[in-house]
Amino acid sequence: MSFYILDECVACGVCLPECPEGAISEGEPFTIDPQLCTECGACAEVCPVDVCQPDPDSE
Repeated sequence: MSFYILDECVACGVCLPECPEGAISEGEPFTIDPQLCTECGACAEVCPVDVCQPDPDSE
């Protein structure tokens, strides 16, 4: 299972430097590449609007 970013993302960028795998890409909303995400949760820990969530549809 990987994480994903909800549409409510405010594109503040605090998650970008926290991802050890570089899985997060800028945009509105930001996106997480499920092939690179290791489910560490670092993005969720720093997100001020709580939009980084575990993706129940990923394997």
